[in-house]
Amino acid sequence: MRMPNWRSVVAMVHDLVAAAASWVLAYLLRLNFELYYPYSEAVPRDLAWIVPLQGVIFWRLGMYRGLWRYASLPDVRRILIAVGLGAMSIALVIALFRIADVPRSVIILYPILLAVTMGGTRVAYRAWKEGHLTRLPAVGAKRVIVLGAGTAAANLLKGVGRNPDWHFVGLLDDDPKKLRREVQGLRVLGPLDALPTIAVERGVELAIIAMPAASHGARRRALELCRQAGIAALTVPSYADLVSGLVTVSQLRPIELDDLLGRDPVALDTEGLAEWLRGRTVLVTGAGGSIGAELTRQILRFGPACLVALEASELALYTLEQELGGKHDGTHIAYVIGDVKNRRRLDEVFAAYRPTVAFHAAAYKHVPLMEDANAWEAVRNNALGTWRVAQAALAHGVEKFVLVSTDKAVNPTNVMGASKRLAEMLLRGLSDGATRFVAVRFGNVLGSTGSVIPKFHKQIADGGPVTVTHPEIRRYFMSIPEAAQLVLQAGLMGRGGEIFVLDMGEPVKIVDLARELIRLSGLTEEEIKIEFTGLRPGEKLYEELLADDETTAPTPHPKLPGHEGRCAADTVVSRGCGRVARAGRGGAGRPGADGTRGKDSRVPAGGRASRGDAASPSLCGPPDRRIDEVGFFQHFAPAWRHARSHA
Repeated sequence: MRMPNWRSVVAMVHDLVAAAASWVLAYLLRLNFELYYPYSEAVPRDLAWIVPLQGVIFWRLGMYRGLWRYASLPDVRRILIAVGLGAMSIALVIALFRIADVPRSVIILYPILLAVTMGGTRVAYRAWKEGHLTRLPAVGAKRVIVLGAGTAAANLLKGVGRNPDWHFVGLLDDDPKKLRREVQGLRVLGPLDALPTIAVERGVELAIIAMPAASHGARRRALELCRQAGIAALTVPSYADLVSGLVTVSQLRPIELDDLLGRDPVALDTEGLAEWLRGRTVLVTGAGGSIGAELTRQILRFGPACLVALEASELALYTLEQELGGKHDGTHIAYVIGDVKNRRRLDEVFAAYRPTVAFHAAAYKHVPLMEDANAWEAVRNNALGTWRVAQAALAHGVEKFVLVSTDKAVNPTNVMGASKRLAEMLLRGLSDGATRFVAVRFGNVLGSTGSVIPKFHKQIADGGPVTVTHPEIRRYFMSIPEAAQLVLQAGLMGRGGEIFVLDMGEPVKIVDLARELIRLSGLTEEEIKIEFTGLRPGEKLYEELLADDETTAPTPHPKLPGHEGRCAADTVVSRGCGRVARAGRGGAGRPGADGTRGKDSRVPAGGRASRGDAASPSLCGPPDRRIDEVGFFQHFAPAWRHARSHA
């Protein structure tokens, strides 16, 4: 038998003493504090059976499982039940045994006194342990003010309010109904606009922005007020992180760039996505990349039967596997190494797992790196790779195929953008088949691998300078989770043939980003210099979301305008698809039986083939027909020239 620990014994002794004291006090209150005969003999006689009876009730109701330090409403409820049950038991014993010398008022006063004593001592103990009774700010404690007086602020003060290194002076909130009210013992001193004045009056050194559900505009305003007041700022985690359970409100963090550039949460059709993805097999190519990895995380929320993560990089796939594990809430996760240009590997994967939905996020995306010497590999990976995954999807009965594209595919001036434009055009050419093909086009994402933000962070950490190519260069930005969520939403909405263009908001000057990051690091432009290095090969001053011959069409989702009308390039691609299909049926377009290039083989403008590079076969048209890599580019050479026409 397990023995109770000493804390439980002490707590029980306390409660039994409290029961005896409450019984005696009830008599004294009834008799005006004169305990005369016969009550002077009745009290000790009754205590002999009341205290053991009350002790049994306390023990049976589990009064000593919790810790006084964390006493809360459930503990108070348990006390009231135990005291009420004890009072009823005492009254029943008195009635059954006809004990006549117990005044009825004593039976009424006793449970009230006992509940107050037991509850009061527990609350007082918790207050003492948390420092609310004797707490004084430590010498040199930082004076802190909280911006926001809602639930997040209340939970924040519960979690960190007893930090001896911080002295909270009050809260600010724009809701006039909260003015001069108190939250966790701290008064709401005024609206947010009063921060500069109050900071001076009360010597505030730090502000905590506790408004996770507010719009990004409201949080940017709060941060700007902190700057005006000349005080440092921290923030509680975002609303999405709090809802997901990944963090708690007391896990404060510095202000990040996403807090300044971020946008309001995406309104997802969660019911529609769950109905679409639940119980199905979903494939994600490029699953180890920034967007691909976030897609896998988002897809898992909707309970697919199997998630196939296809990735060419062993390290990236290993990192994802360490994060997600082999099974996630009933979803089997398959981690598959494979190259999207490898037809045979794609056949194996699609035949083994039979996905019904495919998200194609695998791509080379670094603009300067994909120019010149690497141009041909960019075209092979981004265009040929998309074609081969799309053909595998057609051959194995995939219901919907979603391509992750880029704003650099619009009027492209570089090989990477042109290769993604060709990929979009190829899918439009296949949109009349059984598989529904959808493309989603968006700009830069904050913090993605190879993006400018991590580069700026490193340059600042190294002491500068921060390098920007041009003072007027602008880019669209959104967060990785928002981009992934909108890709899912577009996949749900797409009927086939659309290119969805995400609402990216307003473009941002890269030099302004650099300045914000320097300020967020607590430094100045005098300490960290900004240098302009000139535009790199293939780089544009600004990006566009629609090509010159494209127009938008409204959709039910405000952040997903799309266009469905055919553009001039679609005719070029359709002809190429026809040539490929005829070549697959009749054998034309194959340079040789050995799969190597014939003498008339050509590569598209802007790319080179390395000497001796054998062309590998590809699925085309019916699954049992094949065409080689160079033959593919010969048939789509007009489409490639159209895609490169702006470069």
